[in-house]
Amino acid sequence: MTRLPAPPQHAFDVLIIGSGLAGLAAALLLAPGRRVAVVTKRELNDGSSAWAQGGMAAVLAEGDTLAQHVADTLVAGAGLCDLPATQAVVQGAPEAIAWLRQLGVAFSEDGEHPGELHLTREGGHSQRRIVHAADATGAAVQRTLIERVRATPGITLFEHHMLVDLVTDRQLKRPGKRCHGAYVLDTAGGQVLTFSAGQTILATGGAGKVYLYSTNPDTATGDGIAAAWRAGCRVGNMEFIQFHPTCLYHPEAKSFLITEAVRGEGGKLLLPPSAGGGRFMPAHDERAELAPRDVVARAIDFEMKKHGLDCVYLDISHQSPAFLQEHFPNILKRCLELGIDITRQPIPVVPAAHYTCGGVLTDLQGRSDVAGLYAIGETACTGLHGANRLASNSLVECVVLARAAATAIEAEATAETPALPAWDESQVTDADEAVVISHNWDELRRFMWNYVGIVRTTKRLERAAHRIALLDAEIQEFYANFRVTRDLLELRNLVQVADLIVRSAHGRHESRGLHFSRDYPGIAEQAVPTVLVPPGS
Repeated sequence: MTRLPAPPQHAFDVLIIGSGLAGLAAALLLAPGRRVAVVTKRELNDGSSAWAQGGMAAVLAEGDTLAQHVADTLVAGAGLCDLPATQAVVQGAPEAIAWLRQLGVAFSEDGEHPGELHLTREGGHSQRRIVHAADATGAAVQRTLIERVRATPGITLFEHHMLVDLVTDRQLKRPGKRCHGAYVLDTAGGQVLTFSAGQTILATGGAGKVYLYSTNPDTATGDGIAAAWRAGCRVGNMEFIQFHPTCLYHPEAKSFLITEAVRGEGGKLLLPPSAGGGRFMPAHDERAELAPRDVVARAIDFEMKKHGLDCVYLDISHQSPAFLQEHFPNILKRCLELGIDITRQPIPVVPAAHYTCGGVLTDLQGRSDVAGLYAIGETACTGLHGANRLASNSLVECVVLARAAATAIEAEATAETPALPAWDESQVTDADEAVVISHNWDELRRFMWNYVGIVRTTKRLERAAHRIALLDAEIQEFYANFRVTRDLLELRNLVQVADLIVRSAHGRHESRGLHFSRDYPGIAEQAVPTVLVPPGS
């Protein structure tokens, strides 16, 4: 019998899994002194960062203060924000913006004050402090970072490579709790490769694709959160899934969000004429359209269910065409492509899953419970976002925590890594029922939307938990007997993350921030984070 050659093994000082803002920022900061690998399951620009429209929050305007930014974040977080984490990110935000500008990111400037940044305002912010690049900030930032990363000799890129699992002392059957790298699927070649590294950074984004409707790209399948949990890391606050209030409602528009800044610049939410027309947000909150996202999303959900609507409308047509072209060119263009002229017509919108506020528990240097394993960006839970993320805090957190993690890694000696065993697939075969995976994916996303969405009940959560248990058993059988594929790995991770969300939601007997339960509509006197501990840890 001819023995196939073993897949190649790669050795680096730092392995970064994910190519959004957090991952690429960390790579650029580490590359001068470390051999860095960046692994991303599609192409460099296919993550959530490139889709971010709004901007990055930082105290730069006269009259604004760090204390006000902290206070706004704490209010949005409904009592669950970690104060030191909030202060650290707010204090580091101006420096993060300055670093991105030094790299060449072309943020929008104030037309009346050349050389100064234009600052907009979004829901939950008491001041104009949102630095942006028109209405495509994430794309502008990613473009610049990708150019820099591709031109940096110390960074090796592995596109179309997906994390299978982290390699820890547990898998090596030795005492200790350290990460030594990861098994990674080369999706083009179909081989599972071994990457060894002294430090591994998870920057894989969130888990929006666990829901039927999401503003996230298809890559947002909770890979890092699920892998970290399997490796022995605690996770926190997974019940707090932020639903963006305004995703474009159109059969040809997939996951296109209408940025918070539209409401910040005076956009009004309206009912259709069939439901009486007119604004409805003032009846739900004194801040009206400028209320935090959870309030706005629940209000829209309430009005849609009350009137049996498919969508509501967001009207910004009172602004001039020139203003809309300057501030929201991408929204203007995309809507026109679909026959909606936002200079004259309101935009049909619905809520959609948008941001995972919880994640892998870390300290303020991105360290997880497992030595040598870091998590940054949406994958992590630093405590900054609490029970609800304040708009435009997340992109800036990516940079601040990437800088902190890079500093911590640089302070460590280059770690010696043990020899890692090659991936063993000698006992598996090719799956011949891919339809089972696609069916399970669809079922999961639908019942998560219906049972674990914007408004929850204990009964719905119990139904979801039962369905998850059945799906998990089926997927584990697939994983044990068939060669891994990207679809199987993503489904495995989504089911794991769904379980973490449901368990966290079931344990919160109150309504706080993004978690609203009909069975527990009141808010508890004491704000306590949800922390789940993996078995055997």
